[in-house]
Amino acid sequence: MNSDELRALSFATMDDGEELARAEIYGLLARLWFAPPDDELMQQFKVAVTQAPQAGAFLEAPWEAMVALFREQDRSAIASEYDALFHGVGRPEVFLYGSYHLSGYLNDKPLASLRADLAELGLARDESRGETEDHVAFVFEVMRYLIAGDEVAICNLERQRRFFRSHVQAWVEAMCDAVNAHPRAQAYARVADFTRAFIQVETQGFDLLES
Repeated sequence: MNSDELRALSFATMDDGEELARAEIYGLLARLWFAPPDDELMQQFKVAVTQAPQAGAFLEAPWEAMVALFREQDRSAIASEYDALFHGVGRPEVFLYGSYHLSGYLNDKPLASLRADLAELGLARDESRGETEDHVAFVFEVMRYLIAGDEVAICNLERQRRFFRSHVQAWVEAMCDAVNAHPRAQAYARVADFTRAFIQVETQGFDLLES
């Protein structure tokens, strides 16, 4: 990840570089929330840029904190934390599913609404992955596709805005709050901080687009 990805993005002056930066951040976050980092990703954190090009950039502090922690901890410790928080025996400590945070139940009406919107976009879950479509990693992957995909009729700013408002903005910050509140969270508390900051940047960008 390069320093351009640390900017608060302005949709009013969006260029190809900024679009790619947004897509790559969504891709990184999808990877981190779907599973603990593997050796390759841990190595990438060791050489990642830690400073934003402009002092005080909104994503600078949470990005630096996340990179620093991933450099300090080994992969096995982060993997153990991930399993303790998001897997567990029976009920996980923290749910990563939109339906739970929106309605209090898994596989509820928000999931049905998401599936309807995915069908309209021509998208479907990879059955081999096991997680339902409202998993945070899945909705982040959809946002990445809507930003970086080649199908202009589907992959455009208006589709991004509608999907983000309905299926990302509505609950992801609440998930991050739940992670931060858990006493076991260390590495993923920093992932939650960066995720929340990025979602706030995206929210502000869509707000400006609508004003």
